[in-house]
Order: sequence, then structure tokens, then C-alpha cells
Amino acid sequence: MWATRTRLAGVLAGYLADVALGDPARGHPVAAFGRAAAELEKVTYRDSRLAGVVHVGVLVGAVSVLGAALQRTADRGGPPWSIAATAAATWVSVGGTSLARTGLAMSELLEPGDIEAARRLLPSLCGRDPAWLDGAGLTRASLESVAENTSDAQVAPLLCAAMGGAPAVLAYRAVNTLDSMIGYRSARYVRFGWAAARLDDAANYVGARATAALVVMLAPFVGGSPWGAVRAWRRDAGRHPSPNAGVVEAAFAGALGVRVGGPTQYRHELQIRPTLGDGREPTVADLRRAVALSRTVQVGAALLAVLLCYLRRP
Repeated sequence: MWATRTRLAGVLAGYLADVALGDPARGHPVAAFGRAAAELEKVTYRDSRLAGVVHVGVLVGAVSVLGAALQRTADRGGPPWSIAATAAATWVSVGGTSLARTGLAMSELLEPGDIEAARRLLPSLCGRDPAWLDGAGLTRASLESVAENTSDAQVAPLLCAAMGGAPAVLAYRAVNTLDSMIGYRSARYVRFGWAAARLDDAANYVGARATAALVVMLAPFVGGSPWGAVRAWRRDAGRHPSPNAGVVEAAFAGALGVRVGGPTQYRHELQIRPTLGDGREPTVADLRRAVALSRTVQVGAALLAVLLCYLRRP
């Protein structure tokens, strides 16, 4: 029973640390991992899928072993250390507070029409080329990114922490970080990044659908429509090129009564994506509502994680 209680307490403590503090201001372990991955890429890079599998396997394997060693050592020290290990791993792996703050900061720049400042901020949310985007494009890109990252930065890692403690949540963050670095269909990464992209799809499959389900249940708290979320999810999600982003973006669009998708410019290519939802084009006010919905879903995800910890008790 103590293992259940410590896991539960650790996940909650990590979530609350993120709510109170946001991301670590200095020395963020995820940033250190990213630098290590970039250095390793200089050695492992080949224009092949096999090289990408080796690259991802080495990095995710190393993080998993480190997480398992951390958890075992902490468990031997007793409940306080076990709680601390799970809490620390959860805190550095989630990013819901920073996501919400960045989304609101974007809305504050777009409201008075400060397009240049909004373009400079956009890379903090997504990998699109901001130079191509006007106010409407920046608003749409930000809303889509808030939706997708509600799953990637909060719901999925919380569920991983609840199910597997420090090793699982750290491995998840490694996979998701590698996808953001090399999981692109550019000339350089279309083959080398294949393993990172496919592993990220698998890692986020449950989290994305849990996020969409929470959107459906919690949409009324921000004046949204549960039925609109369900309708857009069922009708539109499968048209998106990502098996997970489409689920979450469609649910957000339907809940908020907006339409997202369409031409999407990345630095390496222009993607013509189908539209999700059948409402109006999103406004700055809709972006703020998306942030409010994201925060509400994050609370719901924390409660869901607690429930999962309880159900997994020995």
C-alpha cells in the first residue's frame, strides 16, 4: 500500500510544482538532454532509418536506465525519497504552466497587433515558420499548438508518471523531445527521424485520446460545447496527418466552435492540411479560451492520474 501512496503523492507533488513554479528557470534537464542528443547526432547521423533507430534507442535507453536507477535508489531510502524521486521526474517532464503562460503572452501580443513580437514568440509554441504568418495565422497556429501540447506537455506525461513512476515519465519526455528535434519530413530527417516520429506516435496514442475525452467532459467550464467536441473528433480527427494531434486539435476546435487546419508552413515544407471543426476562424479571444480549456484539462488530467495510481495499488 505504501508504494501506491508514494506514487500518488509524488505525481501530485510534481504536478503542483509545475503549477506553482513552471519549468525550472536554469539547468533544465530536458534542455541538457537536448544538447546531449544534438552532440550524439554528430556521430550517429546517417541518411537511413537504421541510424535513426540506433540514435533513438541509445538516448531513450540511457534515460530509461537512469530513471530506473533513480527510482530503485529512492525506493530503498523509504517513502520520502520515493515521493521526491517521482515528484522531481514529473516536474521536469511536464510543462502545462509554461504552455499556458506562453499562450496568454501570445494573445497579449496579438490583441494590439504586435505581429513582429508575436512572430518572435511563436517558436516557443511550435516549429512553424513565423515569417509567413499574419495575425490570423499566428492566432490559428498558437491555438493548435496549445491544443496539441496540452496532451504532449501535460496529460501524457502525467499518465506515464502515474503508471510507471520516474522511469516511465522520463522515457516519455525523452521520446517527445527527440520527436521535436528530428521527427520531421525534411530532406535531412525524413529517414533518420522516422523512428523518433513513430515512437512518439505510439507514446502519445493513449494520452491524446484521454485529452480529447477530458475536453469533451470539461468544455462547459469555459463555455464550450461537448457535443461540438465529439462531433469534430469523430468526423475530422482521422483527416489530420498526425494520428494524435488531429484528435486533440479537432476536439478543441469543436469545443470552442472554431475552424483550424489549412495551409501550414514549416521551415522545410508547406503542408496543406484539412480543416478541423466547422466554426469560424479563431480569434484572439478564442486563443484565450483555448488556454483556459487547456488549464482545465490539466486539472482533470491530474485527477485522472491520481485515480490511476489508486487503481494500480497492489
